[in-house]
Amino acid sequence: MKVVIMQPTWLPWLGYFDLIDQSDIFIFLDTAQFEKQTWQQRNRIKTPNGLQWFTVPVFIKGRFGQRILETEIDTRAFPKKHLKQLQQNYSKAPFFSSCFEEFSSLVDTSRSTNICELNISIVKWLSHELSLNTKFMRSSEMKAEGKRGELLVNLLQEVGSTDYFSPVGSFEYLKEDYQFFSDAGIDISFQKYTHPVYEQQHSPFESGASMLDLLFNAGSSAAEVMRSGQCKSIKYVDMEI
Repeated sequence: MKVVIMQPTWLPWLGYFDLIDQSDIFIFLDTAQFEKQTWQQRNRIKTPNGLQWFTVPVFIKGRFGQRILETEIDTRAFPKKHLKQLQQNYSKAPFFSSCFEEFSSLVDTSRSTNICELNISIVKWLSHELSLNTKFMRSSEMKAEGKRGELLVNLLQEVGSTDYFSPVGSFEYLKEDYQFFSDAGIDISFQKYTHPVYEQQHSPFESGASMLDLLFNAGSSAAEVMRSGQCKSIKYVDMEI
């Protein structure tokens, strides 16, 4: 049983959904500390001027150390401005009209003003649009405790998994805490993903945009496009060489 543990982020890129696609259980690490100006609150959309940041404003003053699940959205500038920005840049995309209304309802702050709830609901919606059947869980609803690698191992043990799947960029981080995994008999493998090229508004093509960019441009073909970038995973021992 392959498990991925990731922080809930705002409108993630294609590689994030490749992790979901390849996992049996995907655990949102919503108990992690909130860090401003990170993927937790921003991502990129394609505009005539290239990729631009698309950021959810949140309250941080006097709230140092707050966790993602405790972070509230500043609704004075969200979501009206953001929806207008999407319309300006994607209204001519082939599948914009078929997705925009539902997306608009998801970012309606009358439902929730919590960025964690927003991020998770968007990820689940996008996963549904891609027909991904992974089971989702949240660290805040589990019993596991600890910090860094110890917490990850405890989460894995709670769901009965010895197969941890992670982005390749986390290798150095996990290397420091590898003993926790080794002692627990947990195998680590890393995602290798090559970003696919697809028909995109405002040429030339630029990689690294939010999954929303692919959905607006490819519609029902989005999952096929995403999977075309999937590569054979790399085992931890092979990363060490």
